[in-house]
Amino acid sequence: MRRSLAALLAAALLPLTACAGPGDPAGRGGGRLTVLAAASLTDVLRGVGAAYEEEHPGTDVVFSFAGSQELASQVRQGVPADVLVTADAPTMDRLGRAVGEPVVVARNRLAIATAEGNPERITGLEDLSRPGVKVVLAAPEVPAGRYSRQVLDRAGVDVRPVSEEPNVRAVLGKVRLGEADAGLVYATDAAAARDEVDAVALPDAHNAVASYPAAVLGSARDPGAARGLVAWLRSPRARALLAAAGFETP
Repeated sequence: MRRSLAALLAAALLPLTACAGPGDPAGRGGGRLTVLAAASLTDVLRGVGAAYEEEHPGTDVVFSFAGSQELASQVRQGVPADVLVTADAPTMDRLGRAVGEPVVVARNRLAIATAEGNPERITGLEDLSRPGVKVVLAAPEVPAGRYSRQVLDRAGVDVRPVSEEPNVRAVLGKVRLGEADAGLVYATDAAAARDEVDAVALPDAHNAVASYPAAVLGSARDPGAARGLVAWLRSPRARALLAAAGFETP
C-alpha cells in the first residue's frame, strides 16, 4: 500500500518537475533573468520586460541600465547577468566569447535636445558651434558619443562641449537641468522628455543609425531561458512596443 501511494505521488509530481526544468526556451519554468541594457533603453525596456513577464508567468526580468562601455566592463568583471543589450555592435563584438551570437533588436537615430522652448533658436548642427552656445556630448568611448562625433564630422561642424558624459541619459539630464543649451541624444530620449526639452531632427544625410544587438552572456545561469528572452525581443509584441517608443525595428 505504501509503495502504491509513493508511486502515485511520484507520477503526479513528474509533470510539474518537467515544466519547471532549467533551459525551457519559452521561459515557462520561471526564475529570474537579469538583463544589462544600454541607458537609452531605460524607458522602453521596462514595458517590454513587463510584457514578457505577462506572457511567461513566474519569470522575473530585472534590468540594470548604464552606458554600453560600462556594461561591457561589468561583463569582463564577471557581474552576474544573463543577457546583454548594447547601443552599438563594436562594444558587443569586443567581448568575444563572453557573449553568444548577437542579434539586432532595435535601431535609433540622433537628434538635438535643447532647453525647453529652444531659447537659443537652434535649428541644426551648425548652430551648435555658435559662440556662447553651451553643448554637452556623451564621452567618445560611449556609443552615443561616437555617433555624435560622426554626425558632426559629416556635417563639418566643430563643437567644443562644455562636458562629456558617461551615457546619453546624462547628456539629456544636463539639458533638462539648464546646465547646457543643447546636447546630441537619441531621438527616442528626446521624445521621452518632450515635456521638458525640445527636439531638433537631423537630416538623414548627416545622421547616424545606432543598432542595438542583444546576446546571451556566457555566464547566464539558465542559457535556455536567456535565449528565449533574446528571441522574444524580436517578436511582434516586442517590436510593437519598441516602435511605439520611437525605435526602428529590424
